[in-house]
Amino acid sequence: MSGRFVISKEDWSLHRKGEIDRLRHQEKVKEAIKKNLVDVVAEESIIMSDGHKIIKVPIRSLEEFHFRFDQGKRKHAGQGTGRTKVGDVVASDHQAGGGKGKGQAGEEPGIDYYEAEITLDELAQLIFEDLGLPHLEEKKKQEVVSEGLDFRDVRKTGVSGNIDRKRTILEAILRNARQGRRGLDKITREDLRYKSWEVVQRKESSAVVLAMMDTSGSMGPFEKYIARSFFFWMVRFLRTKYQNVQIVFLAHHVEAKETTEEEFFTKGASGGTRCSSVYKLALEIIHRRYPPQEHNIYAFHFSDGDNLASDNENCVRLVNELLKVCNLVGYGEIEGPYYYTSTLRSAYKKINHPRFICVTIKDKSDVYPALKKFFGGAPTQPKG
Repeated sequence: MSGRFVISKEDWSLHRKGEIDRLRHQEKVKEAIKKNLVDVVAEESIIMSDGHKIIKVPIRSLEEFHFRFDQGKRKHAGQGTGRTKVGDVVASDHQAGGGKGKGQAGEEPGIDYYEAEITLDELAQLIFEDLGLPHLEEKKKQEVVSEGLDFRDVRKTGVSGNIDRKRTILEAILRNARQGRRGLDKITREDLRYKSWEVVQRKESSAVVLAMMDTSGSMGPFEKYIARSFFFWMVRFLRTKYQNVQIVFLAHHVEAKETTEEEFFTKGASGGTRCSSVYKLALEIIHRRYPPQEHNIYAFHFSDGDNLASDNENCVRLVNELLKVCNLVGYGEIEGPYYYTSTLRSAYKKINHPRFICVTIKDKSDVYPALKKFFGGAPTQPKG
């Protein structure tokens, strides 16, 4: 009859070998990246990327297969005498030239690392796998609905791109069995099965995140890079995992102002530091635009801690005010190369609140632990 579909009886496992190897390699790359997240998150080439292209991630725990040659440079043949047995020591590292040096210039190669190509979105999925907004509550303003497709059904009609191959072959085998034949010889139109989907609607609680960064003169290149690195990943995390999150960017020196996202990540400033100015502006924006009864609110501030001593009490008071309207308030202090005792962090020791989190960053490798500290707690999801 017309409409027959023929399946080749070749061994398709041979054709799929290359694909299987590629997928296995991708899994190994992902495992290696997950083991190196502390270093990967702080990689400057990623932070400075355009956010869309494929990036190269250095992985020091994944090596490509290659030949290792005898470092002793001795004459040898590629075969033995035939007198060895299992467990015999063929050569030691010392014999091969890999022992302790005698004062001469070294000949040993350095530690190689593998550069894996991965998209920023794929990397973000690995980094954000266990992260979530903590203390997320169901709020009145929960009307924004995100839609997604779920393949939940199998039907006899559909488009060719949605053919369910496994179910189709199974139907053909069952049809042959009913007719007293074994195995699979052909597929008819009646055997075809197609995946079908349903549009699923999900409600999400509205959330607002205030990103506050010190841009005063005391914030040197290192401090600014660390702060921007944290906020770079925070913004990608929020936009990757949540549909209904608004981000407000606030920068401050002595005075605070709301900025665009581009200005936040590119523009610096000079002058002194008055951290209370950014907390005051944050509270004004919350009360004017984001009523706490309608929004989950989070506030995160990064600074080098170099604040006017006379302003510290104001900061403590305003942080306590923020804690009354926020699900979480986070403060990150960066210890740069010229760091001295922080007046601000000392003042914050007076704040004893379960939803106030303070972290210290001394090195680029501390950025990922800071993300885990702020967003790694058991996140609560809204019902709905």
